Amino acid sequence: MTAKTELPRTGRTALGTLAIASSAALGVIQFFHPTHAPTRPFAAIAAAGPRLAAGASPNAFGLSRAVQLRIALPDDSVEFPVEVSGDVSSLSYEWVTAEDSASTDSTTSRSLRPLAGGSFITPKKPGFYRLALVRDGERQVIPAPTLAVMVPFRDKVGGMLNGYHIGSYIADRLSQHDHPAGFLEVREADVGLKVSKHLRLGDFLTHDRQAGVWPKYIALNPRLLDKLELVLSKVGERARLSRPDALSPDDRESDVAFDVHSGFRTPAHNGSVWRSAHDSRHEYGDAADVAIDADGDGRVTRADEILVEHAVDQVEQEHPELAGGLGLYTSGHYRTPYVHIDARGTRTRWRG
Repeated sequence: MTAKTELPRTGRTALGTLAIASSAALGVIQFFHPTHAPTRPFAAIAAAGPRLAAGASPNAFGLSRAVQLRIALPDDSVEFPVEVSGDVSSLSYEWVTAEDSASTDSTTSRSLRPLAGGSFITPKKPGFYRLALVRDGERQVIPAPTLAVMVPFRDKVGGMLNGYHIGSYIADRLSQHDHPAGFLEVREADVGLKVSKHLRLGDFLTHDRQAGVWPKYIALNPRLLDKLELVLSKVGERARLSRPDALSPDDRESDVAFDVHSGFRTPAHNGSVWRSAHDSRHEYGDAADVAIDADGDGRVTRADEILVEHAVDQVEQEHPELAGGLGLYTSGHYRTPYVHIDARGTRTRWRG
């Protein structure tokens, strides 16, 4: 599926917008293009004149304006909306690894690709990257969102991927069954990478018996990140607390206290989780179990679950495309009440 937005014909508008098109595999790129006003003014870009100035467009960050990760397969075409000053017709681009993105030095022409047809081709090697735009030898790295290039699902062999035990999906037996398009390769240095305003990559690692095995692999759907951030925004109007395990000042300034009990679960691990659903949405990277102190009293109780339930209902009413499951787990079987939230595409509710 391909959608295109043409570049300005003159190529010399004061503010050029590249709404980059995607021909990625169906289900891989799941972002939206809302028409709300930008959360930050682009006055600096508009006033840059001939100097290269660029930034990601607001719709690069999902409906919530808080998603900081875009996901694609290797050597594919990916949507990455950016706003650029000056002459967009002479732009080239390259991808730099996330750890090297602080450098804005000039680059060699060997690694550059010209913009052609309004699309960016992703790197061949899985990993985490930033987009760098180049014009007349001037180079600017776009700090967010991060591009995550997956290891394709087909690379999993016999339940293993590069020494990490994932297990078997139904799709391994029934080829027409749904499965993740691929997996993010997570090294120890990547755990703290922010995937959205309030969430980190490490929040979605499987809590299994492979603590010492690196790299690890996870499936993660950006639709889930968008939905979680919208829910946190709703309850954040009431709660004014910080994340208990904050790693940075930005996290400590978060206005919601929460904990991700479970994000991605490998099929191998999901089968050992007490009372877990067979073929759980956790296996597909679009579900998370979270505990949220929504009323700000320093505890997670049934009252918090009711507030979160209302927030999820509000989000799904406002954004039907994010419909999914909501499970409330408040019984004495669990040390702390928590909620299951997913973005499976159809509305369903239950209590555990």
